This record gives sequence, C-alpha cells and structure tokens, in this order.
Amino acid sequence: MISELSIDVAVDVQGLSCPLPILRAKKALSDMQSGQLLQVLATDSGAWDDFEYFCKNAGHALVSREETDGVYRFLIRCR
Repeated sequence: MISELSIDVAVDVQGLSCPLPILRAKKALSDMQSGQLLQVLATDSGAWDDFEYFCKNAGHALVSREETDGVYRFLIRCR
C-alpha cells in the first residue's frame, strides 16, 4: 500500500529507541501541511504500538503500518 501513495516527507529513525522515534515524527509533522503524508522507518519494537497511540491522541491518521525484517514502516497523514 505504501508504494501506491505519494510520500511527502520521510523520516528514518532506525536504531533509535523510545521516545526518539515519536519525537522525530512529531517534529516532522509540525513542519508539514494538513493532508501531507509522512513515512517513518523504525526498528524499535515498541514503535508498533507507540505510533498508533501517538496518532490517535494527536489527531493524525495512521494510514498504514507494516513490518519487514525488523523494520517498521508507518505512513501517517498529517491532520
């Protein structure tokens, strides 16, 4: 699904542990316009639940999340 959508901003936080992946995504989203798409690549296993919680509480849409070989990909639509 990710390959079919146009990604506006990509953040690679592989190797970083909580809370840094969320903080980097939050910073990127604060510089984005409503409706733009952010892709986040992370390796912290806690990110799977953290990004769902973050998006729900911040009002962003978690469009997609998937895991391949220990890398988590999140696609977030900025509110």
